[in-house]
Amino acid sequence: PMQNVGIRDLKSRLTHYLRLVKEGGRLVVTDRRKPIALIRPLDDTEAKASVEERLAVLAKQGKIRLPLKKGRFDLKTPPIKVKGKPLSRIIIEDRR
Repeated sequence: PMQNVGIRDLKSRLTHYLRLVKEGGRLVVTDRRKPIALIRPLDDTEAKASVEERLAVLAKQGKIRLPLKKGRFDLKTPPIKVKGKPLSRIIIEDRR
């Protein structure tokens, strides 16, 4: 069975709606009564596919671009050293 659900209701009752999908239901997500998305259970092939396989399919469809280099991606950058007071101290003083 397909059911319409607004964004606000979906957010506030996400567990409930995901349970419905897990049991085979389908949800049409609406924004101001306009359909914007479909949430449905994965089929057997999708459920068994690895993350890498799913990403490869999305890349082949042109929906994403895969990274050029293999391996882990690290977002950490070295801290920047500056002279003077810490920014947190400047903000606290400014708020007084």
